[in-house]
Amino acid sequence: MGKNELFQQARHFVEQAQEVFSSGGSETEKQRAMEIAKNTLSSAYANTTFAEQSQLREFQQTLDSLK
Repeated sequence: MGKNELFQQARHFVEQAQEVFSSGGSETEKQRAMEIAKNTLSSAYANTTFAEQSQLREFQQTLDSLK
C-alpha cells in the first residue's frame, strides 16, 4: 500500500515552504506557504500510520527551523 494522499501533500507543501524561504520570497509569500504547510501537516497527522507520523514530526521540525 502506498503512502496516503494527505501525507504526500504535507511533504509537498513543506518542500514548497522551504523553497519560498530559501529563494527570498516576500513576507506574505513566506507566511502563506507556512500556513498551508502547517494546515496540511495537521490534517495529515490524524490520518497516517505511526511511521508516517514520525516523518510528519520531522517535517514540522523543518518548518520550525524556517522561522
